[in-house]
Amino acid sequence: MKRYATAVWKGTLKEGAGQLSTQSGTLEKTQYSYKSRFEEGIGTNPEELVAAAHSGCFTMQLSAYITGDGFEIESIETKCDINLLEGKIVSSHLTVNAKVKGISNDAFQELVTKAEQNCPISKLFNTEISTEASLV
Repeated sequence: MKRYATAVWKGTLKEGAGQLSTQSGTLEKTQYSYKSRFEEGIGTNPEELVAAAHSGCFTMQLSAYITGDGFEIESIETKCDINLLEGKIVSSHLTVNAKVKGISNDAFQELVTKAEQNCPISKLFNTEISTEASLV
């Protein structure tokens, strides 16, 4: 399976602007700029998209492990915080809140760690990944 996205940029780094589009059409000429990345401008930015990708991928992987062990998921919500420092993503922190019928906290934490280590986006990163997970 292959997926793609495209970026078009016009102008200088600080005054220019770009557009992002994805194969699915979910993003279609979505604005991004220096201001949306480093200040408070309108539009998205690469780190926000990486955070969305990591939280989505991790959550799907965790779901597969939980259901594979025979538990019923009511919900899983994952927030991902990407930390960009001096031009490098230095960490990705996942905060997970899940409602899962019948699972113990120990079993849940074990599956969280397994998902953190094995989701394809986690494997892509060359950075520190941490997770904080709660059953609610």
